[in-house]
Amino acid sequence: MVKVREHAAQPAPENDVRASDAPRHEKKRRGNTPMAPAKISGMTTAENDANDDKIYFLALGGLEHVGQNMYVYKYRGKYLVVDCGMGFLEEEIGAGDVQYCDTTWLEKRKKDVVGFVITHAHEDHIGALKYIWPKFRKPIYCTRFAAEIIRRTFQGCEIDFNPSKDIIVTDHNGDSFKIPPFEIETFHVTHSVPEAQMLIIKTPAGKILHTGDWTFNDDNPLEPATDFARLREIGSDPKLLAVMSDSTSISRQTRQTTEVEVRDALTEIMKNAPGRVIVTGYSRSIARIKMFADAARAAGRVAAIKERSNPRPVPYVGLPEFREMGIEFGYLDKEEVYLHSEIKDLPAEKQAIFLTGSQGEQYAMLTRLCRGHVKEMKLQPTDTVVFSAIIIPGREQEVSFLYNKLARMGIRTHTIFDTTNVHASGHAGRPEFERFYDMVHPQVAVPMHGDYINEMLNGKMAMERGGAKFMMVVHNGEMIALADGAEPYVTETVPTGFVVMEGETERSANDQVYKNRKKIATNGAVFVTLPVDKRGFLKGVPEVSSAGIFETDTTGFMKRQIQIEITKAIDALTKAERKDRDNLVRAVQVATNRVVRAALGADKKPQYNVHFVQK
Repeated sequence: MVKVREHAAQPAPENDVRASDAPRHEKKRRGNTPMAPAKISGMTTAENDANDDKIYFLALGGLEHVGQNMYVYKYRGKYLVVDCGMGFLEEEIGAGDVQYCDTTWLEKRKKDVVGFVITHAHEDHIGALKYIWPKFRKPIYCTRFAAEIIRRTFQGCEIDFNPSKDIIVTDHNGDSFKIPPFEIETFHVTHSVPEAQMLIIKTPAGKILHTGDWTFNDDNPLEPATDFARLREIGSDPKLLAVMSDSTSISRQTRQTTEVEVRDALTEIMKNAPGRVIVTGYSRSIARIKMFADAARAAGRVAAIKERSNPRPVPYVGLPEFREMGIEFGYLDKEEVYLHSEIKDLPAEKQAIFLTGSQGEQYAMLTRLCRGHVKEMKLQPTDTVVFSAIIIPGREQEVSFLYNKLARMGIRTHTIFDTTNVHASGHAGRPEFERFYDMVHPQVAVPMHGDYINEMLNGKMAMERGGAKFMMVVHNGEMIALADGAEPYVTETVPTGFVVMEGETERSANDQVYKNRKKIATNGAVFVTLPVDKRGFLKGVPEVSSAGIFETDTTGFMKRQIQIEITKAIDALTKAERKDRDNLVRAVQVATNRVVRAALGADKKPQYNVHFVQK
């Protein structure tokens, strides 16, 4: 049976609390995620019922989109959080530094949160911990690689925490531990960052396989292949209640490129390039850096990373730190990858340089090089630049700038669009999913982490190939009730959304500041200064200016016409009406709208700001 959005029609449990029964203050929703018909914001009886035999799952972020992963499992009134990642900033926000899940709902249940479990060390899975963890201060369970990133990040942000107490390091080869009432088992899976783990979440209600991000890159010299033996074992367990699986790249039809194939492609490029070879990719992809170094050595070059111009301008964990961590954990040798400052005097044809900026980030090294902002290193026409990465959705414009800038400089580039095998994805495509569902046979499939169509493809394959009886493609905030042998259903919908950190200020998606910015960007703004006396009579000509509405010079027709209409509107007010400045503001808006809409169209709705000067 398929459950896709129609789930609201399913009967809710008798102890379900309807929206009408919820406290009035709970009804206002933060964020911009659509609400399902069954809106339930109050706490249900089941949350405090020690005899409840169901396990519940919901996503605060990570469904129907890529990034901002944060998932919650509930059993017998206790909450386990899996991952805590940053998202990609929405263009319509218009500002901000980072974006992450709104945890207001979960904060109300803080005392019942038992811990955070991290699947792997990418920013969209751990990047929000520095903002969210201080609100909960619960133990973080993760492997050593993720733990080291978290330690360095927290120390750089001066977060008060005890690394030996607040971070519990688990064995990256596979581990089992208890976070009552949950029991967690982890096992290794290949991904584009070291020490990625799948989770088996166990309760008396059943077992759930939470995949995190994964692929079957079996030819990865850095780490062992995925633990297929354990995957087959849990996949064939009749008590496997559900699988929550990454859906990011299931629509890719071709076989996964391996890291060894990337190494071979980079080797050929380096052998044929006339000058320096610059490779840009993800700084946490230690396997890619290792393949880059192997390719450089095979091509007779010396591999190095481009360190920052200022070694530590701000507390930040970046490429130099990841190189250090790769060496510390035995994934890299110090002699394999040098610093650019150590090899800069070598002939250009002997240099191979790995640096950040594959996504066109504003302060990343490649972007700064393209803008000429790096004193100690300048791009040359004889350089070759290899983009060993895909374009993350939403970064197309920034990457296009790099492509075009490099082309205008006469620099040869290699990208996934014109050169085969320059990148190996960390996410499974259709061939890998077919192998996965040949091994994994859940009762329920809950696709996650991908746009809607890819989640649908994932769920469809889970039913057709994996034998799942049910699939649940749901929104963020919709809590699924799961029980062995029973039909799953959405038991409640909790408020979700996102928060944008702008400097040191947190703003929710429906913050009035952002609403005003969006309105100004779309419809423009009109600024009016009214010289009035204490009785509300005009004592001069209104001063009018705008953003995005009319020309600002003193001879502009629209400006003069608005001044005339405002004067007429205020003169038409009675003595009593003038005393209330709200009436003066309304008169300004009506008069200005009359001119603006006649000139620009009836749908134009500018933002208005009226300032009074007492004469």
